[in-house]
Amino acid sequence: MEYTKLGATGLDVSRLCLGCMNFGSGEEWMMNDREASVEVIRRALDLGINFLDTANVYSRGESEEIVGEAIEGYDRSELVIATKVYGEMRDGPNGGGLSRKHVLDQVEGSLDRLGTDYIDLYQIHRWDESTPIEETLSALSHLVDAGKVRYVGASTMTAYQFTRALYTSDIEGYERFVCMQPEYNAVDRHEEANLLPVCEGEDVGVIPWSPLAGGFLTGKYEPDGEVEEGLRADTDEYTRDRFTEGNWEVLAEIREIAAAKDATPAQVALAWLLHKPVVDAPIVGPRRLDHLEENVAALDLSLSPEEVERIEAPKTPRWPAPAKD
Repeated sequence: MEYTKLGATGLDVSRLCLGCMNFGSGEEWMMNDREASVEVIRRALDLGINFLDTANVYSRGESEEIVGEAIEGYDRSELVIATKVYGEMRDGPNGGGLSRKHVLDQVEGSLDRLGTDYIDLYQIHRWDESTPIEETLSALSHLVDAGKVRYVGASTMTAYQFTRALYTSDIEGYERFVCMQPEYNAVDRHEEANLLPVCEGEDVGVIPWSPLAGGFLTGKYEPDGEVEEGLRADTDEYTRDRFTEGNWEVLAEIREIAAAKDATPAQVALAWLLHKPVVDAPIVGPRRLDHLEENVAALDLSLSPEEVERIEAPKTPRWPAPAKD
């Protein structure tokens, strides 16, 4: 396993982060198998992945519970456990958002479900238009001062919102976001025209979610083929929305490069991300042990500048992201 610093911090994280959204129940594409989920997490830890990312809203806390069970017996000081806050955790007032009340209430629930005394990386899952950013940053800073959180991060917002948050921290002396979770992969490159320049300029770490575009970049789908029952695109419209002409062209290049290198399309897609200087650790979400090991093998794959250019040539990054290409 390879390791890198998270943004400008001194924190060492594995070059792949294990995404834990699949570890729960409620959706057909989730694992819906607690024992198998724990097995995948522990295999990831044994392979050297020390960075796990979940959220309180994933299966209403079930994912955090599974992560907590899986890390029992491992050296907590070697693990980087990340979770998020924002989503609706219950009906009624203050059940979601980034108010001081919700943030302080939810961190206690996450700590309990994870079975830990502190969270290494606590992230705001989305921007909250109804709460002043100063209130949210104050609450997060309090958690760091109290020792319940080590670092704070953010996910999925506009460049203006993120820049405003960073500058507010700088001016008011609040804890600063050390990393950003954007959607970023070889077919979803809109953040190159939005958040990524901010992250590069402000020395903020980048841990992309959906690095395989919801499974599209694994090569399991065909332009003119029927989607097999059980695959994510069979029930997930967000994955099917990627079935566009431009995206199929990108996948065709990835497939050709993979064949020439005796690799899989998923490995080439991950290698493309790992070649981006702004990217610290893509968040992979395997549901099977063989998929996990396939993802980890991408660390050994090298791409030439010409191969990177071939993958990028069919698309031009735009913000806001167009619905179809």
